Amino acid sequence: MHLTIVAATLFEIEPTRQFLADNFHSKDQLTFIKGETTVQILITGVGTTATAFALGQYLGRVKTNLLINAGIAGSFSKTLKIGDVFLVEKDRFGDLGVEEADGNFVDVFELEMPAPNTPPFQDSWLINPAAAGQNFLPTATAITVQTVHGTTASISKIQKKYPVDLESMEGAAVHYASLMTGTPFFQIRSISNYVEPRNKENWDIGKAINSLNKVLQGMIHPN
Repeated sequence: MHLTIVAATLFEIEPTRQFLADNFHSKDQLTFIKGETTVQILITGVGTTATAFALGQYLGRVKTNLLINAGIAGSFSKTLKIGDVFLVEKDRFGDLGVEEADGNFVDVFELEMPAPNTPPFQDSWLINPAAAGQNFLPTATAITVQTVHGTTASISKIQKKYPVDLESMEGAAVHYASLMTGTPFFQIRSISNYVEPRNKENWDIGKAINSLNKVLQGMIHPN
């Protein structure tokens, strides 16, 4: 069994890296072996460009049985709790397109560049086929952006266009690379903050990372 853990930063999954170092044989700082299981950590860097490049190189040379993208995210809904962890069932690029003269955003699928059902997209979404059959986490929908939203006006506009649960900066790139290469994958996200006028005093990154890594370690070593 070859398992790959993908994260934008080591900071987000450092507790799991330490867990692996304590419970597995360390081949190197990011590769761990126990019996017939190899767990490899891939740190991509922040954003879709860095993530796509890192995964393109990695999946071009490594055959992995399961890829887990783990990270923190912002929630558009205050009915979801900070620190809760979700399995993202579908993701999409939230700011790939053009801004019209009237200020409206038109995405590439509305422009037919590409058409909304061009593989691996399904009606503009990048859907994880494995998510529907799982019940180990509640599911959520997400958008992936280059710039996280931080003003009332921009948040209102994006929520109206894409009424999703979560926002991250890498998820859709992971879905795209995994679907294009036929790699089984999960994207798990822990809520660190609400998507609201930016105020980091309201964030709880520590709580989000703690709960994220508890789930991640359970996926690696379920008993």
